[in-house]
Amino acid sequence: MVKSILFDLDDTLLDRNASVQQFIAAQYDRLSRSFNHVSKADYVSRFIELDCHGRVWKDQVYQALVVEFGIETIRWQALLEDYETQFQWHCIPFPFLTETLYQLKLQGYLLGIVTNGLGHVQNRSIDGLEIRDYFDTILISEVEQVRKPEPEIFSRALARLGATAQNSVFVGDHPKADIEGAKGVGMKTIWKQDFYWLEKPIADATIDNLNEIPAILQQFDNN
Repeated sequence: MVKSILFDLDDTLLDRNASVQQFIAAQYDRLSRSFNHVSKADYVSRFIELDCHGRVWKDQVYQALVVEFGIETIRWQALLEDYETQFQWHCIPFPFLTETLYQLKLQGYLLGIVTNGLGHVQNRSIDGLEIRDYFDTILISEVEQVRKPEPEIFSRALARLGATAQNSVFVGDHPKADIEGAKGVGMKTIWKQDFYWLEKPIADATIDNLNEIPAILQQFDNN
């Protein structure tokens, strides 16, 4: 019987692409008086290219933006600070997020988040989504000093929930960090389908929307 469910954050609970699009457009509107020789379309599109689906640290992204666009009236550190403090106000959830979490808690499941990233950034995103109270444990790689797909971060999360891998499920979008990592410690896996990844991982189930999870958990219990 499934007793606990662990979730990735970015691109699983948080619609990161939509959130970044909204944030970076808003950042331009707030700060472009310092670099109005750059068009909004160019600023937004280049940020997204440099960000590389979240795989490049934002300090590197902003340093590159400042150099490429010849921005001299605002430092990259100020742009980075703006990102770190303001992004949470632009966090967009995937459809059915709170409804699904509410249903899972109502059904008695233990819930956790295991995410790679910086502690203050990921914590602000969780608060921006207003979902912290649904979770019994939250592990962030910078805080834990271990990253997915390393087995230790999954094992640590399970221990804090008082759960075993055999009665736990991991939901995530990243084929290696989430699906391979969780399978490596013996957890069942649900892939939150993301067409960014060219190869589909071998997961126990695949979903397009979060509200598909409760029915899949019932299937796991019945098999």
